[in-house]
Amino acid sequence: MDKALDALVVVVCILLLLIGVYSLLDELWLYENALDKSLLIYRPDLDEPLGDDKKISENQVAWLCVFDTDIDYPVMQGADNFEYLNKDPYGEFKLSGSIFLDYRSDRNLTDAYSVIYGHHMERGAMFGALDAFKERDYFDAHRTGRIVTEAAVYDYELFAVAYADAGNQTLFSPHGRTTSEILEYLKQNSLIYTDHEEGRIVALSTCSGDNSLTRLLVFGVIKEQ
Repeated sequence: MDKALDALVVVVCILLLLIGVYSLLDELWLYENALDKSLLIYRPDLDEPLGDDKKISENQVAWLCVFDTDIDYPVMQGADNFEYLNKDPYGEFKLSGSIFLDYRSDRNLTDAYSVIYGHHMERGAMFGALDAFKERDYFDAHRTGRIVTEAAVYDYELFAVAYADAGNQTLFSPHGRTTSEILEYLKQNSLIYTDHEEGRIVALSTCSGDNSLTRLLVFGVIKEQ
């Protein structure tokens, strides 16, 4: 009886060890995929609109780049805001998903306010890179970027950082919002708020990392070249 019990304990320990190893390898695989830079082979000329010959698929609507950061990604748009949560730009299943534009937003960013989403991944992958913008010195040193769509090339100037609840209708129901609505909210609720040029607003949104109901957002204005 004692031998059988000992054997059972050994088997259980081995199973737990195997599960732990599998979980560790699975997590490493997830983040290695999130850090994969192979998409950069599709990076278009940021001085020209996004041509069909540079698009990964028809669902790619833009390319987003914040200069001197790891934010340098194709922007997808699905039929809803779930399609690219766990799908890469090639259309294959991937837990880290894609960077994607809210499905209600105009694909050429002609709305007064648009939102681009991405998973909060460790080691600054995907929109985990937004964490760095909470530090004022980093924010001040990385305020510029570019967004190219099929129709235009936009300079992108960051001006604010804020936290918000995922149910916040002002920030997460972008269609029909005005810039004055967004600015009024940000002036009262921002972690960082700076002077900036007038223009249409594009927000970058991710989970805060603290809990699943809080979002971290970085806001910028776009100006067509």
